[in-house]
Formats: sequence, structure tokens, C-alpha cells
Amino acid sequence: MIQTERVQMPADESLGQRIIAGVLRSTVRLMAARTFRAGLPVDEHRRRVRQVTRLTLPPRGCAFSRATCGGVPGEWVRARGHETASLTILYLHGGGYLSGSPATHRAVTGHLAARCPARVFAVDYRLAPEHPFPAAVDDATAAYRGLLAEGVAAGDIVIAGDSAGGGLSVATALRLRELAQPLPRALAVFSPWTDLALGQLTTDAPEIMLALPWLHEGAKAYLSGADARHPLASPVQADLRHLPPTLIQVGTDEVLLDDSRRLFDRLRECGVRARLEEYPRRWHVFHVHAGVLADADRAFEAVARFIRSA
Repeated sequence: MIQTERVQMPADESLGQRIIAGVLRSTVRLMAARTFRAGLPVDEHRRRVRQVTRLTLPPRGCAFSRATCGGVPGEWVRARGHETASLTILYLHGGGYLSGSPATHRAVTGHLAARCPARVFAVDYRLAPEHPFPAAVDDATAAYRGLLAEGVAAGDIVIAGDSAGGGLSVATALRLRELAQPLPRALAVFSPWTDLALGQLTTDAPEIMLALPWLHEGAKAYLSGADARHPLASPVQADLRHLPPTLIQVGTDEVLLDDSRRLFDRLRECGVRARLEEYPRRWHVFHVHAGVLADADRAFEAVARFIRSA
């Protein structure tokens, strides 16, 4: 029996968390307005992303070391006490395919390493517009195959990612299936961007981070003339049969909320075990606030439980 669940997570109504969430929401809105804005030169956008993400902190006791895997650069993340964890997470960062790096997402990869527990390889995949589609898919696939070549069993690997990296995680699994490679144990995607055609956005959501013109700009730069409906660009359009168990986490205040819901529906239609968790009044990739925001902590705990059950 295929297990699928769409869960509305209970809201945290404690006074302290309402205050913290309010402060974070205001801060994110102010910073995002100047960072995720169409028309910025890409170098300036990347600089602002680096500035913003310096305000998010990984958990204490995490070590970050530059490395390559499958010939692709990246960063190993290990948490104190879990250096020899058998689970390996291949992490694909967000940033609209235009920006981001392992360094900008240490608040996510650090908590994954500490809470799952796992060692994490965050892939420093090539970015658009310099390296358009399918460069990111090629790099993520090469890194995964590099783990296999190093002797890591597919059943000990999870592919995870946020935003564009969430869509890229699903696309990578599809590419591995094409290549008849052993698939990972599970996928875990946070606020995934799964439709670069931007056909069904949640336009009534109180989005505080992503501007629609910026999303269009990122999709155009990454696609560079390719069809937005290509399954490796927009995996919600793909045949998803035989993919690994997939966890999707998203906030209800996101313009990309429907991307998560449609991905869940497509996985269910294709007979894939899937779980969709919707967090009330939470914004795009709220996971970066783990350690402060209780819902982010709960989300990572749910990731660990899902991986154990996969």
C-alpha cells in the first residue's frame, strides 16, 4: 500500500514564538526587497545574498571543509559527535539558479548534519546565466555518482534541497533514473521550485521574500531558450514513477505553495510514497531560522523521522 500524506502542521501559538516570528518576518521582508529584485546585475544580487545569509547561523559544533565529489566542488559538513554517521545527504542549495553556494546555506546543512544525523555534501553547482540548463543537473548528478564511486551505498544517501535546489533534487533523481543508476534512499525538499513556466503560482499568498519578476528573470536566465516544460527543468511536468520516498515541506505564505502541492499530487498519481507538510504562516525556506524559530526546529525533526522511515 502506497503511503501518502498531506499534513497541515499545527500552528505554534505561544507568545514568545509569535513575537520571534513577527520580528523575523519583518526582517526578511526588508532584506528580501533589496535582494530578490529583478534588474539587479547578477554580481550585485549574489553579493547581497551573501550579506543576507551571514545573519543565519549553523548550530554549534559543525565543521565545514571544501572538497570535491565526482569532480564537482562543494563542502563537507559534519556535526560534532556524528563525524562517522552512516547517512550521507547530498544537498542542493536554492537561489533561483542564479545565486547561492554551500556557504550561504550553512544554517540548513548544519542542522541537517546535526539532527538527522548525517554527513552532508553541499554541492557548489554551476550557476546561470554563465552556465544555463542543464549544467546544474549535470553537476548534481556527477556529485551523486561520485558518492557511489567512493563506496557510499545508494540506500545510505538522501538528496535534499531548498527552492530551486528542491526542484533540482527531483530533477537529479529523474536523471539518475534515466541513467539506470541506483536511486537514493529518499528525497527531502523545502519550498521547492518545480515549475519554471510559473504557470500556477499562489498569487494570493502573503509572500515576503520572492518577487514574481525576479522569478521570471531567474527562469529565463537558467533556461536560456530551453523549454520550461522540460522535465529536468520543471519536474512537476515529469513522469515521476519509481522515484524514492519524498518529503515536501512548505510554508502557507509562499507564492510557490502550489508548486509543492502539485508536486505532491503528481507523486501520488505516480505511486510514489510522499508526505507534504504545510506550516501555517511560514515563509519561503523558513528552515534557515532553526535554533530560533520553533517551526524550523520541528521541520528538521520531521526530516530525520522521515528519513528513518524511508
